[in-house]
Amino acid sequence: MHEAVARMLSKYACRSTEDYTHALREIMQEIALLGLWRSKFFEKAAFYGGTALRILYGLDRFSEDLDFSLRSPMRSFDIDKYSPALEKELRAFGFDVRVEKRNKAVTTPVQSAFLKANTFSELLVISTDEAIVQTVPRGQVLKIKLEVDTDPPTGFLTEARYLLQPIPFAVQTYTLPDLFAGKMHAVLYRQWKNRVKGRDWYDLVWYAANHPELHLAHLEQRMRQSGHWTDSLAMDEDVFRTLLCDKIEALDVDQARREVEPFVKQPEALAIWSREFFHDVGKRIRVV
Repeated sequence: MHEAVARMLSKYACRSTEDYTHALREIMQEIALLGLWRSKFFEKAAFYGGTALRILYGLDRFSEDLDFSLRSPMRSFDIDKYSPALEKELRAFGFDVRVEKRNKAVTTPVQSAFLKANTFSELLVISTDEAIVQTVPRGQVLKIKLEVDTDPPTGFLTEARYLLQPIPFAVQTYTLPDLFAGKMHAVLYRQWKNRVKGRDWYDLVWYAANHPELHLAHLEQRMRQSGHWTDSLAMDEDVFRTLLCDKIEALDVDQARREVEPFVKQPEALAIWSREFFHDVGKRIRVV
């Protein structure tokens, strides 16, 4: 095992197949970010979403995908340009990974690609106990999706955040109030297979507890782009709070709890969830 990977693995208390797989995924995510930094990707793009919170700010739940937004719209952008750098970086640390661009049937501003590797083989790379590795099917594929929004809504700021492993490097990311605005748009309007995404609600609680400032103007721009705000006037705080209260009243709390449970280390923390709880959480948000 590469010395830097060993250091990265040491921060995890792995006991089960699931523990090792989560650790493997996060180590590969961070090495992928390093590869993107080396390829100058962050001169054009910024990191956002749940994995950004997890890696850069210590969100205490696991996250699967790497989500990015260009810092300004660019029709000519092609995610394929960065595939060689991603593969080269991961292979330098011992991982046999291929990058595949996802070709969509319908053209959208969001470009997608997948990092793919054999779960069984890559668990061996991080010296997983052989008895645990044997529980993994030989053909199981570990996938990490990368998505890049090439036509982002306006009105956000970015900043550099620094990671020290596997080597020191910088990641450009949305500022926290703008990250919160993006998450709030997902809470209010995400269409997710006719189900509720409990991870959005878990992140909402994390923001309210740790970084409660919400950039309302950026949320409005996201709503305008998605067609959820068409008024000629700017959205005010009262309207936002009414929208959130209505969403909470319609929330299937049990379904939300079940969806997020596999991604958290302490599922007992979800026992408090209720509509009353989320109304209280909503009151703690500070609009800026």
